[in-house]
Amino acid sequence: MGAKRRIRIMVGTGAVALALSILVALPTPAHAAGPGTPPTFSRDIAPILQQKCESCHRPDSMAPMPLRTYEEVRPWVKSIVQRVGTRQMPPWHIDKTIGIQRFKNDRSLSDEQIATIQAWVNADMPKGDPKDMPAPKVWSDGSKWQLAEKYGPPDLVIKSPDYTVLSVAQDAWFRPTVPTGITEPRWVRAIEIHPATVKGRKVTHHTLARLRQDEDIPKELFTNDPNVAGDGLFMEWAVGKNGDEMRPGSGRLMLPGSKIVFEMHYHAIGEEITDHVELGVYFYPKGQEPKHREVLALFNTFSNPAGSGSRALDIPPNQVTTTESFVPLRENARIENFQAHMHLRGKGMSMEALFPDGRREMLSQVTNFNFNWHNMYIYEDDAAPLLPKGTILHFLAWYDNTAGNRSNPDPDQWVGWGDRTVDEMGHAWLNITYLNDEDFKAEQAKRVAATTTNDKPQQ
Repeated sequence: MGAKRRIRIMVGTGAVALALSILVALPTPAHAAGPGTPPTFSRDIAPILQQKCESCHRPDSMAPMPLRTYEEVRPWVKSIVQRVGTRQMPPWHIDKTIGIQRFKNDRSLSDEQIATIQAWVNADMPKGDPKDMPAPKVWSDGSKWQLAEKYGPPDLVIKSPDYTVLSVAQDAWFRPTVPTGITEPRWVRAIEIHPATVKGRKVTHHTLARLRQDEDIPKELFTNDPNVAGDGLFMEWAVGKNGDEMRPGSGRLMLPGSKIVFEMHYHAIGEEITDHVELGVYFYPKGQEPKHREVLALFNTFSNPAGSGSRALDIPPNQVTTTESFVPLRENARIENFQAHMHLRGKGMSMEALFPDGRREMLSQVTNFNFNWHNMYIYEDDAAPLLPKGTILHFLAWYDNTAGNRSNPDPDQWVGWGDRTVDEMGHAWLNITYLNDEDFKAEQAKRVAATTTNDKPQQ
């Protein structure tokens, strides 16, 4: 890692040039042409943008501008260097200094990539040789099944009824119930959910799919909220999240007669749009039933009085507020991911393990939460927390209801729990695989063996 340096970045040309001075701690950028040679867009910057940014920054996608070519990128350099320098983009809000840092879906830029972008701007943004450009990446249609490349088309598709969002209207919550048509127990290895059309994404803030089926499963395994009805959540769609894949040997169970209770939060955008949501389910082949069951859990980060129909979240005006909750694990568990869900006043959330023997371990923390992105941080297979029965998950959340929070619509308002964007929430989405004692010990032993092997000196 290099020392801290103050970089003076020139954006624009001639009389409209703008100088930005940024203090950064950066490694010496290493790019394809070697040290001492200024990076170019074609050779060094385009591959980074293609790998980390283009999934959103392309035509007919969610970002406001495409970033595929030099000509598309050049007008936005000032914003790009500011956003990547402060790690606002790509959206990856897990704190890189706290807890587990190995994730399957890490979209963040490395220190070296940030240094390369800033060095390119500092060198007056040379375009470079067009022959160095990477081949254009072919992106699938956002309304198509993304998991189809791996599994083929879904084995089961469940569609919500159409809903028309008027050009001007209040936010709406549409909660239809649709039978799954399942006639025998089936184990699920992957799930994907999305609005049916690209236009539908513009009016769909988020959608939930709850699995309702006749089953005696302790509610404490999937929620700490006594106000939650039914058998828990099956899948969620929001910007930054649209599917789940189970780890090998784990799956979710669907039973005969089950139903999906959809919940779509729609909002008007000045254009009348009719759309629906589609839930695609990929089953394990019959005869290949997984050994372990995974659930999608919702754990609130504040107290939950039963019977009142409300949650005890109370955020005073013009204050920064913290809330916390303690959730005991009633079975051995492997935590597959961490996802913080809050609204406009939400700023951060941490998840800590309090072990039965008194040890404490900070697992993950989201800092500078951004309501526009609902990132699911999926742990690598050998990094997913293994927690014995009796471990307490400690969740801490903080909210900024002051004028200093640029996302805050009104710092003079008291804010409580509610579905509206101007209300607040605070909970963690966790995919959890529960393990019996024998399997838990076997998983622990496998981790120890892998660590021992990796620690051996090379021959």
